[in-house]
Amino acid sequence: MKPDILTSSFIDLREKLHHIALRYLQNDEDAKDVLQDTWLRIKLKSSVSNSEEAKNKLICVLRNVCIDKLRKKKLQALDDIIVPDALQYEMEVDDIKTYEKLLQKGLTPLQQQIFNLIIHDGYDYEQIAKELSLTVEAVRMNMSRARKKIRETYKKIER
Repeated sequence: MKPDILTSSFIDLREKLHHIALRYLQNDEDAKDVLQDTWLRIKLKSSVSNSEEAKNKLICVLRNVCIDKLRKKKLQALDDIIVPDALQYEMEVDDIKTYEKLLQKGLTPLQQQIFNLIIHDGYDYEQIAKELSLTVEAVRMNMSRARKKIRETYKKIER
């Protein structure tokens, strides 16, 4: 029985794929695991019509699986970090409100109102448009401008 295009492409590219995974993960065992995961994902979900398409899919899926593995490791490493109680700092509610007011300082009253309705009250754009007699597009534009202004203010504060 002759192997299909995907299988033959995987066999031909196995060493190259292993090398790519090794460069991402810096660990031979993880690279081998990722190679198996790649094969399973692509075999179960994909069909290919030629060897070039198979090669591209294999490399793309391998890259994504490597990134997933790295993200998972990073999250586990962050969970393992123990922060001493002395270093933990909780902002008081008043501090948060003061900081938020500082960030909203450059907003127009309409932008502040829309921002507060979305962020604090959980309204969606359609509800706000009805309540303020505006179009949905106007609400989106004002919210976009408010977010942009808050980002700019935040960057200035953090410098």
